[in-house]
This record gives sequence, structure tokens and C-alpha cells, in this order.
Amino acid sequence: MRSWVVYAVVGVGLVLGLGLPSIGVLRAKAQGGKAAEFQLPAMWEYSGPLIGAEKREAEVSHAQKDPTVVFHRGRWHVFMTVKLEGKSAIEHCSFEKWEQADASKRTILRVSDSDYYCAPQVFFFRPHEKWYLVYQMGVPGADKMWVAYSTTTDIADGGSWTKAAAILDGGPQDPRKEGGLDYWIICDDQRAYLFLTSLNGKMWRLWTKLEDFPRGFGDCELALEARVFEASHTYRLKGMDKYLTVIEENGRRYYKAYIADRLDGPWTPVADTAERPFAGWNNVRPAAGVEPWTDNISHGELIRDGYDETLTVDPADLRFVFQGMWDKDKSGRGYGQFQWRIGMLTPVRSGL
Repeated sequence: MRSWVVYAVVGVGLVLGLGLPSIGVLRAKAQGGKAAEFQLPAMWEYSGPLIGAEKREAEVSHAQKDPTVVFHRGRWHVFMTVKLEGKSAIEHCSFEKWEQADASKRTILRVSDSDYYCAPQVFFFRPHEKWYLVYQMGVPGADKMWVAYSTTTDIADGGSWTKAAAILDGGPQDPRKEGGLDYWIICDDQRAYLFLTSLNGKMWRLWTKLEDFPRGFGDCELALEARVFEASHTYRLKGMDKYLTVIEENGRRYYKAYIADRLDGPWTPVADTAERPFAGWNNVRPAAGVEPWTDNISHGELIRDGYDETLTVDPADLRFVFQGMWDKDKSGRGYGQFQWRIGMLTPVRSGL
């Protein structure tokens, strides 16, 4: 075992590729001193497509992608990127049951006049008693994309979001060392952290005091360097005092996973190869009765246990909402023409 692994992983084939069972179990000291376990799913099943491009005459979408999801007052809220003609924007839909998702009302958020604002993340920031939507936005003259945000007190009203404002504006004082994309906020009890990836195998970390959010993000430091690409999403593991980051790999898309003791600490791989991924073509299959429709597991969001700024997930109830399509259907098309749809992964119970 590598000396820097500071907690036990059973089924270490996930870390070292030793051909051992593909279920990794992380044992950690939970709150109250009791032992807790985080078991990575050995196999997932995917649903049929749950959200596809809406058929409409105006602002026709080529794809639904980059979902971010919260459950609030009996309804699911999904914010996602839509690929319009010559434009990327953010769309919202809401429903009580996932079976209703595709038929639910769609609202394009009019938060910017930019032709490029997308890759959203939504959460409720309790200190401000507001919902925050964080996203990337192209702004003429900026050296880097904006890290932008909008707020509302009513997540159900798609027209209530404030106009885009900059967390980082891409100007000469922007602390990012490289361009970066797919911005992600998560908070502990003292700081708000901003994670992003650059397309050279690096994940970066910035932070600010909780009382200064959304301002004050200063130093930018390297958090992880590995064969990673984009869409890094970080979560607090309920009851474990641990954090989980999942990050997408390029090519035929799949997800890797890393664990840390704290948000400003080092990240340890627990599922970081195509052969033994967090979620990829080697450990996903269609659910019973579902026609196969994807071999890409791309830009996804874990279903959270709550909706606040701590981004908490329940290790015993993992579900992963993702964008998918056949890899063969990418051939001959530019990225903006890929016809992504949104589905959900659910772990297969042991023995099934």
C-alpha cells in the first residue's frame, strides 16, 4: 500500500489495479468516534433518458447537458446547459417525479446577453438566505472566462434570478494561474472553496472566508495533478468527515474519484482508471427494460442529501445524474452538435 494512503481501502484493486474485487470500502473515523464505511459502487445501472432537448420552434436546443440538481419542498429542480444555435445558455425545469422530467416546463434563464453562459451549479447559501447559481461565462475582452453568479430567493421562479455578476472577471488581477473551466463551490464552516480544472490534467483550488463570499477569492493553488479533464465536482460525505471529488476523463467520457480529509488537503485516488472507474463503460449497464443508449458517462452531479452550501451526499444513497450519448455518434460532428441527453445512475445491489 502506498504510504500516503492515510485510511484503509478494502478492495485496493480500485487504487492499485491489482485485479482484486471492484468494490472499494473506505473506513474512516466518523463523528462520535464510530467507524463508518464508504463503499464505492462496483456496478451502476442507468435509466432511460430522463431529459432530452425539448421540441420547440424557437431557441431549439441540440443537447441537454451539465445538470445540477436539488430537491426542495417536494420538487426536483434541474439547471442545465442547452446548446442553442450559436449559443450556450442555462435552462431550468422542475417536477415532482423523475418520470415527469422530460415533459416539465422549460425556462431559459435570462441572466446574461452573452452567447456563452453554461455549466451551472446551484445551492442554497444559508448565511445569505439565498440561492446561488454559479456558472462560466464568456465576456469579450476578458483573458479568461468569468466565474459568474446569479442569486434568487425563489428557486421555482426562473425569471427571478439576478443578472450575471463576476466572482472572478478574467482581468489582470484574476488569480487563476491558467484558464480553467467548470467552476464548483463547496463550503466548510470557515471557508468557501472554488475548484476548477484546466485541460492539462490539473485541478485548482481557491478560497475565501465564509463571511466574504462571493468575494475575496485570492491565491490559486494546485489541488490535484493526474489524468483528469473537466467537470470536477466535490462533496462532503455525510457522517464521515471526508470529502469526495469526482472528475471526468476525456475521450470516451468516464468518471474518476478521489478522497480527502479536508477541502484544503491532498486528494487520494480511489477509482482512477478506465478499467476500475467511479462510473464508466466498464461498470455501467442499462437497467432492466431500458434500451441501451450511452457508453459515455459525462458531466454529472451526485444527488445531494440536502441543498445547502456544504454539498453533502449520503454514502448509503448514491445516485448520479449525468449526460450521455453513444461515442460512435460523435463521429463527424463538432462538439456543439453532440446530442447529449440526461439520465441517472443507480448502484446495483450486491449479488444482482
